[in-house]
Amino acid sequence: MNKSSLVDKVHQALGGTKVDAEKAVDTIVDSIIDTLKGGGEVSVAGLGIFSTKMRAARQARNPRTGDPIQVPAMRVPKFRAAKALKEAVRG
Repeated sequence: MNKSSLVDKVHQALGGTKVDAEKAVDTIVDSIIDTLKGGGEVSVAGLGIFSTKMRAARQARNPRTGDPIQVPAMRVPKFRAAKALKEAVRG
């Protein structure tokens, strides 16, 4: 499923125009991104928790040349699935 099919599902469920459905999807995605940028976490019941974690600085290798390179520490997104989601996927 991609963004346009998600917009179609929202449009079918709520009615209105597709533009309104796209605005709703964009608002949700933007809200999640803004919260994660601020260091917060987003919990959606039945789906899971979106959060961020710090990845430590490390040394890696350039695959072409084999030279070592330093990868800086960075904050990366993380998702923990809710129990309900895990059970629904398992079958």
